[in-house]
Amino acid sequence: METKIIDGRVLSDQLRKSIKQKVCELRQNNIIPGLTVILVGDDPASQIYVRNKKRACEQVGINSNVIRLDNNITEYELLGKIHDLNEDTSVHGILVQLPLPSHLSSEKIINTIDPSKDVDGFHPVNAGKLLAGQPYLAPCTPRGIIKLIESTGEDISGKHAVVIGRSNIVGKPVSIMLLQKNATVTICHSKTIELDKIARQGDILVVAMGRPQSITDKYIKTGAIVIDVGTSRVNGKLLGDVVFEDAKGKAGWITPVPGGVGPMTITMLLENTILAAQSSSVL
Repeated sequence: METKIIDGRVLSDQLRKSIKQKVCELRQNNIIPGLTVILVGDDPASQIYVRNKKRACEQVGINSNVIRLDNNITEYELLGKIHDLNEDTSVHGILVQLPLPSHLSSEKIINTIDPSKDVDGFHPVNAGKLLAGQPYLAPCTPRGIIKLIESTGEDISGKHAVVIGRSNIVGKPVSIMLLQKNATVTICHSKTIELDKIARQGDILVVAMGRPQSITDKYIKTGAIVIDVGTSRVNGKLLGDVVFEDAKGKAGWITPVPGGVGPMTITMLLENTILAAQSSSVL
């Protein structure tokens, strides 16, 4: 069968036009959306991610600022930086680029961010609101995944969605979002027995394992929507968790790597920043 490509770049560009218009409307009301990213250390991948986020902000008119900190900064010093940003009314969104050096507690750092400025959607308050069906600032990658699925024109309601991966960043929140869209959701992980058999039941298959080229056509139901969240660099090449060439001809729809989920994650970060700025104007 013919497999259609879900182009995250095209969808992202369309959404950013709407975001840019919202930024213009906020600026007309003297609200200038502001995002501050904290980058600790000199991890090459993190440097690239932060540069892409800053460029995206500039494209839509969001004020962006990157605070670059030494790898050996103390936890006390970093928490102090976050406290200052929490109090700064010109900053609507705060993002701490992960991963952090091993001597810093990611959990403690994230929990210190004001939930109303937590544009990554990782704070326990925002996670709890998502679980309770009252989402405010939801995690960016899961939000992007839902929009990618919806862009196919297929109705999520009633579909069997299989999610491979149970991380707090992708697997768990996207499972909740799919459930709230009335899908029947199965969550699989490293201890799942007969993973291929369960995966083949999915009308929607979301793969977020972090294991490059692990999912072949034997895991895919004919005609399924396949969302590949994996991004691993192998021998200088960016690869997904799904063997793309195997999936073509079996899946009905599939996201490529790169160019699928990645662009949408940054676009959802922009949307969360706008939402935070809008909310700050009515507090």
